[in-house]
Amino acid sequence: MEPLRLLGPLVLALVSATAVDQLTATRGLLPPGFREPWRRIAGSLVVAAVLYVGVFAALGLVGLEREPMPASIPPARLFSLHGMLIAALLVWLLLGFAGEPLGGVSWWRVVGRQLGLATKRPLVETGIGFGLGLLVWPLLLLCMLAVVGTLYAFGGENLLPQQPPPLIVWIAGLPAGLKVALALSAGLVEELFFRGFLQPRVGIGVSTLLFVLAHLSYDQPFLLVGVSILSFVFAGLVWWRQNLWPAVAAHFLFDAVQLLILIPWALRQWPQGAKTLGPVAALLAGHGAWPW
Repeated sequence: MEPLRLLGPLVLALVSATAVDQLTATRGLLPPGFREPWRRIAGSLVVAAVLYVGVFAALGLVGLEREPMPASIPPARLFSLHGMLIAALLVWLLLGFAGEPLGGVSWWRVVGRQLGLATKRPLVETGIGFGLGLLVWPLLLLCMLAVVGTLYAFGGENLLPQQPPPLIVWIAGLPAGLKVALALSAGLVEELFFRGFLQPRVGIGVSTLLFVLAHLSYDQPFLLVGVSILSFVFAGLVWWRQNLWPAVAAHFLFDAVQLLILIPWALRQWPQGAKTLGPVAALLAGHGAWPW
């Protein structure tokens, strides 16, 4: 890889992590342990590392010819990025709070305040998320229809998927339990990092931009439209309800329906030769289908 393609994302990650640190202090979320400079620097480096690997590294690959995605991958790799995000959050919290007096406040309350989990009615908030999550589908379908219609109107239909990617075919054959686990992992971990950790610090716009960039590595540019819509919906739920649970529930519901129902349905459209429905199904099915 060219040096600039490597250096650029690294600089972006370091600058972004520094901004997160400064905004954490400005908004009263700086952990007491970060009074020690080495802890604060280490925390920023942890954030920079996860932003580099999970968000900015894909920018260095833009315009390069990539190897095709494999037809299958080890199931454990499905959760590799989520594991990295959780590990980064845990290390950041430990650097900030381990060994520090919490004034009689439980660790759960500390984590809840830092990551947006604090609420007196988590079950009610989760139910609200499930209910509102059902409304995401009509909105996303209309947007994808608009994208496909615009491409056909301007003669760009060849840019749409013409056949199902091998990885989607492989995912369709995964056990139902693994699909549910993947949807739950995505709903919880991605919301914890992007909406629970980043959004209170950098705001809806920047956290959504980072969420979209994290999906750039999928090499499916049209999917970024839907990813942006989803991110704003989930961010709006967090802003409205002032906690993370509705967004976690809505995100899980979206991915579960997609993995269990939409992807198998989309694969059935291609053999029928549907001129418009097949590409729409492909674009919809791609959201959340890619495991890294």
